[in-house]
Amino acid sequence: MEALIKLTADEARYEATGTSLKGYLKRGIKFTDLYKVLGEPTFKPEDSGDGKVQYEWVLKWNGNIYTIYDWKTYNQDYTLNEYDHWHVGAKVYSGDFEDLIENMVTKNT
Repeated sequence: MEALIKLTADEARYEATGTSLKGYLKRGIKFTDLYKVLGEPTFKPEDSGDGKVQYEWVLKWNGNIYTIYDWKTYNQDYTLNEYDHWHVGAKVYSGDFEDLIENMVTKNT
């Protein structure tokens, strides 16, 4: 199994093109949980041209690109403190990736 790699913003702008919603992380996972296991998000509010995404991680795992992001909260404080319905984007099935992230969060809480 390949290691989980967080892409830089420059890499992500190219690699994440064409990804779309494939699933969700289980409810209850907050920004701080993701930050603990994934570090700084790849993209922050100032990177969103239309404000639909406040925070997004772009990751490579097993040769595929996955994104974890909030969607249309339009509120940075809400996303940081209350949001728990993270979207998962990819070009492929994302269930195994969702399990990986959920297990990582569980081990670090």
